Amino acid sequence: MATEYFHDDQGPIESLTWGMFAIRGESHGECQLERLGAGKDIRIMGKKVTRWKERKGHRLKKSMVTGVYDKDLEVLVIGAGIERAIEVPDKTVRAIREHGISEVFIAPTPQACRMYNELYRKGKRVGLLAHGTC
Repeated sequence: MATEYFHDDQGPIESLTWGMFAIRGESHGECQLERLGAGKDIRIMGKKVTRWKERKGHRLKKSMVTGVYDKDLEVLVIGAGIERAIEVPDKTVRAIREHGISEVFIAPTPQACRMYNELYRKGKRVGLLAHGTC
């Protein structure tokens, strides 16, 4: 049985195991090299979950932050991996803020899921970019 790193019955993110998110009753991740839903790297904007295919390696470049601008976000939450293996340089955070997103939170993905859910349920205009492994 896979270790559950995050669980919240109220959602919208319901759970996170290694490489697998459950969001609004749908699975997103990788299972035996097969992608399910949006995959193990996700972007959530409102009720839409999409694949965050631009994320590569363990250093988040400005060019990898996609699909979040011009969405009238107040907050962007970045899930930097279950073990927080992804480095997010200050210049990447500055670029996000220069695009009009004033609050940027970076956390290990389990904590990022919790933060996203809390902000979403409070009615904040929040987006999430999250890596579902390392």
